[in-house]
Amino acid sequence: MFITQRTSYYNHEHRHSGIGFHTPASVHFGTAEEIRDQRAVTLAAAYARHPESFGCRPRPPEIPQTAWINDPAKRREPAPQTS
Repeated sequence: MFITQRTSYYNHEHRHSGIGFHTPASVHFGTAEEIRDQRAVTLAAAYARHPESFGCRPRPPEIPQTAWINDPAKRREPAPQTS
């Protein structure tokens, strides 16, 4: 039961920095772009009300085209074993 709860939290509630602070479920099911657009509207409204609170115009993070847990392009091959 604990594993199921942990997995559910990780996939549906926890927002990951590597995917633009979206949940994996949001990215997987295609709702991340809509959520990003809603965040942009909210940030624009906050900036319009209080521009002095921001160093520059805020924008929501981009959603990467690919995301990896272990990027194969960055993987180092282990050194060969010697006897």
